[in-house]
Amino acid sequence: MRIAVIQLAYDDDESLTDRTDRVVGLVRAEAGADLVVLPELWSAGGFSYRDWPARSQDVGGAVVSALAGAARDAGVWLHGGSIAEHPATGETGPEGKSLWNTSVLFSPDGSLAATYRKIHRFGFAGGEPKLMEAGTDIVVRDIAGLRSGLSTCYDLRFPELYRAQLDQGATAFVIPAAWPEARVDAWSLLLRARAVEDQCLVIGCNTAGTHAGTPMGGRSAVIAADGSVLAEAGSGEEVLRLDVDPAAVHEFRETFPVLRDRRM
Repeated sequence: MRIAVIQLAYDDDESLTDRTDRVVGLVRAEAGADLVVLPELWSAGGFSYRDWPARSQDVGGAVVSALAGAARDAGVWLHGGSIAEHPATGETGPEGKSLWNTSVLFSPDGSLAATYRKIHRFGFAGGEPKLMEAGTDIVVRDIAGLRSGLSTCYDLRFPELYRAQLDQGATAFVIPAAWPEARVDAWSLLLRARAVEDQCLVIGCNTAGTHAGTPMGGRSAVIAADGSVLAEAGSGEEVLRLDVDPAAVHEFRETFPVLRDRRM
C-alpha cells in the first residue's frame, strides 16, 4: 500500500481559490498512491478563527467537490483533511452553533466515503469551543486494506478515543492536524504513543507555514505499530511517500500480543 502525506504550507496572502487549485494539483500528482492525506482546516485556516464562518461550506460545497474530483482523477483514497462545515440544512448542535470541524474521506471513484466531526475542540474558552460544535460519532472505515480510525489534531491528546476505535477493529489511525510549532514535540510524542499503546499504524499529516500569526509545526509522520518512525517530514511543505504492508500490524500483534492482556 502506497501512502502520500501532503504537508501543506500556506500563509494569509493566498486566496481560498488559489489554495484549492494548488491542493487539487498536489493530489492529482499522487496518482499511483493508494491513500493521500491532507492536513486539518487547510481551506479555512487552522488558526484563522475569524475567517471560519466566511470560509465555511457544506459537504456539498466547492472545496469538497474539488477534492472529490481530485480523488477521482488520481484514482486514490483521499483524506481531504477537514473543512469548517456549515450544513446547508441549517442544522444546529446542542450548543446552538451551526459550525463543525469536519473531516472528509473520498473513495477512488470520487464519492464521499465518510465524514468525521472533531470530538475534542481546541481553544479552551475560545477558538473551536466558542465557534464550533463538538462531534459525537466514532468513525472507523476500511481504506485500501487498512481498518482506519478517523480523528483530528487535538483529539490526539485523548487516548480513550483511540481505544474506542481499536474496539471497532482499527488497525490504523489517520490524523490530519494544524499543530503549532510551539508544541510540535508533543505532536511527535503523542503520534508514537498512540501507535505503541494500540499497536496501530499511525498516519499524521500536519500543516507547515505561518498563518494568523502562528508558525505551524510540520513534522508529519507515519509510525509503525511498534512505535518506530517509518517516515517524518521537516518543517516546510513536503510530501512523504512510502509503502506500507497492511498485514504488518496483524503480524506484530501476533508476535507481541500485548492487547490480549487488556483487562479494561
